Amino acid sequence: MSKWFTHFAGRTADAMGSPWAFIVAIGVVVAWAVTGPVFHFSDTWQLVINTGTTIVTFLMVFLIQNAQNRDAKALHIKLDEIIRVMDGARNQLIDAEDLESKELEDLKSDFREALKAEVGQEVNRKLIEVGSGAQGDSGGERASGDKPTQDRAVREEATGRSD
Repeated sequence: MSKWFTHFAGRTADAMGSPWAFIVAIGVVVAWAVTGPVFHFSDTWQLVINTGTTIVTFLMVFLIQNAQNRDAKALHIKLDEIIRVMDGARNQLIDAEDLESKELEDLKSDFREALKAEVGQEVNRKLIEVGSGAQGDSGGERASGDKPTQDRAVREEATGRSD
């Protein structure tokens, strides 16, 4: 049953995401709207579209969720394989999707701190490069506002944002 449902859900999700499915849906809505005057825009006429869309939406939620779950699992498996074979990667991140929310938040904080440290090192490296290049200027004369402007430009380049 599971294999059949997986196959059915995948095929249905693919079909419902196609341009043809959208065109059919537009056609159904147009046909419903055109029949409004025939049924004098009655409560029953309105109930038909409301009930139809509710049933389709209800069923599609399960089909789409199934397809998304499979896609997410496949993506995690692929990422786990990349982590496993990469030198220097943290193997404890394999199966990170199974961690508790608190553990995920802690990992996120760790990565945020590591990124800040890396960005700081890159800014320092670029500032040293700029500083050593300035010493080679002829006569060492420089307008008073040039150095801070250069430093800000280096920081912006290294961090990807402006002050």
